Amino acid sequence: MRFRQLKVGSRARVLRYQGLESRYRNRLMSLGLTPGTEFEVQHVAPLGDPIEIRVRGFHLSVRREEAGAIEVELV
Repeated sequence: MRFRQLKVGSRARVLRYQGLESRYRNRLMSLGLTPGTEFEVQHVAPLGDPIEIRVRGFHLSVRREEAGAIEVELV
């Protein structure tokens, strides 16, 4: 399942990044969104971009395009 498919309130765990440029992957990982990390979808903007999540105790906004390259599993 892809991150961008999640609905508000969903809890998931990052499995892997696929097809995402290394600079974006490195930025997300430096912000704490590493494989194995659990997060919760808090809000999706009206047009679906960006997606706000709660990860490691803080809020992070992720672009829909980036979210499409992150494979997750529901928790």
